[in-house]
Amino acid sequence: MRYGKLRAGATALAAAGLGAAFFGSALAAELAPQQVVYDEGKVSESLSGVPGDVEAGRKVMITRGQGNCIACHEVTALKEVPFHGEVGPTLDGAGERWSEAELRGIVANSKMTFEDSMMPSFYKVSGYIRPGNAFTGKAAKTAELPPLLTAQQIEDVVAYLLTLKE
Repeated sequence: MRYGKLRAGATALAAAGLGAAFFGSALAAELAPQQVVYDEGKVSESLSGVPGDVEAGRKVMITRGQGNCIACHEVTALKEVPFHGEVGPTLDGAGERWSEAELRGIVANSKMTFEDSMMPSFYKVSGYIRPGNAFTGKAAKTAELPPLLTAQQIEDVVAYLLTLKE
């Protein structure tokens, strides 16, 4: 009996250790904004090393102070949220129009695909022309700025956009 408990405990510890090792490696897989490789605007490698969450991506798309994508884009699937913008193209059908790698590149830094885009570079930390302090409308106080969205938030938005089919 005692041996069985020890063995079960050791198995649980080993499983926890494997889980921690896996979780730690997932965190280690996150790319810093300066490490992102754009291939003609596409980013084929996950920024976070973790699959995107569709519901979290939807929240980023509609939340001021996060992505707030609907401030500039119309999304029929989000019609219950008021005040869709008309500055950017409609995102209806985005999941068919662009690949996952293209969407990741566009969300991370749209200027790598559309040079004259007015869309913010959501995963960029340097090389700004007029840096601001996130979505506050105020000038930045430091030269080094954090990205507007985290690597995981980019992956979440991409996951949501991939659901938008015609």
